[in-house]
Amino acid sequence: MLVLRFLVAAAVLAAPVLAAGTIPKEEYRARRDALRKALPDGVTVLFGRTGKEVAPFRTTFLQEPNFFYLTGWREPGAILVLAAQEETLFLPARDPKAEVYTGRRVGPGDPDAAEITGFESILPVEQFESRLSKLLESHRKVYALTGASAEERLRAMLPLREIADAAEPIWRLRLKKSPREVELIQQSVDASIEGHLAAWKRIAPGSYEYQAAAAMVGAWLGLGCERSAYPPIVASGSNATVLHYDANTRRMDSGDLLLIDAAAECSGYAADITRTVPVNGRFTPRQQELYEIVLGAQKAAIAAVKPGATLDKGTSNSVNDAAYDYINSHGKDRQGQPLGKYVLHTTSHHVGLDVHDGGKLFRHGPLESGMVITVEPGIYIPDEGLGIRIEDVVLVTESGRKVLSSALPK
Repeated sequence: MLVLRFLVAAAVLAAPVLAAGTIPKEEYRARRDALRKALPDGVTVLFGRTGKEVAPFRTTFLQEPNFFYLTGWREPGAILVLAAQEETLFLPARDPKAEVYTGRRVGPGDPDAAEITGFESILPVEQFESRLSKLLESHRKVYALTGASAEERLRAMLPLREIADAAEPIWRLRLKKSPREVELIQQSVDASIEGHLAAWKRIAPGSYEYQAAAAMVGAWLGLGCERSAYPPIVASGSNATVLHYDANTRRMDSGDLLLIDAAAECSGYAADITRTVPVNGRFTPRQQELYEIVLGAQKAAIAAVKPGATLDKGTSNSVNDAAYDYINSHGKDRQGQPLGKYVLHTTSHHVGLDVHDGGKLFRHGPLESGMVITVEPGIYIPDEGLGIRIEDVVLVTESGRKVLSSALPK
């Protein structure tokens, strides 16, 4: 364990002090203005989550990300309506009986509602349908997040109206991060690093995957983060060949590799970090050979990150291909075949309010300064019981890239 302990001790000396952050209300307003300019011919309607989407008492309330991006509003039951010359936030009335359980909510009639929400126009949700009908007298289209339950509600209200998808124009705004967003993502990355270091301290032959997971999650919750950005993947031995393994129940043995893909969500923004470490602190020669191939592939892919590069396959400036080509041209499997067939996923995705920001919608566009992506090459060889992935969070800059998670050793 000497090598791993040294890396942990060195990183802990530089441990950051984290604080919860917020986006200024003016920035949310600027986002709404940008969306209204992008959709000038219609009325945009976004429904916030109600809190009834999951079983009661199973999880804390988590706002719909697009709604949150445009409003910063964290309470349930709200509705946002945007038109060319109007923006209105509809809020549910306060319920004193419910507030015994939830705490005080902000209601549409509260004298400080405008200051708290950042909206000048705040109305009760009961007035939503009448106000929408009035706006549609002078607007042809309705924009909403299609495919969601909210769309069904709108179609029931407006059976003869065209309802267009608002997802793409919102995603286009979300992909380029503001300086403040980058700061908040860096906070999540820093907390995630502390979590990985805490997990490394807990790793030992005979311990269990869930013990490492508990140490990690406890670290970033202790730093004030709201939650994990996704269910932690703590995969030892052959479990690491399962890409989204999250049972975290196996006992770790000497000689195993442990793949940890886990990160925090702080102030609404996600991180996404993976490291693969030896449980007993030492790689076997074969483990080290394969690890160094993945590390070399990651270095090649990170070097390819710059404005104009793509995340897609088959282009001359592909971040994905830089990693794949390196892996496929270095090392062999037990049958003497190239390792490319053991690359089971693409190398990058965007990161932000969602850990996979933009989903598949914007995997194909060129990178621009201000975008934040992952770089995560991996190889997974079931007949050797080995899975190795190394993942960092990378900011695209005007001149190239900055690795936001570089403080976590590799």
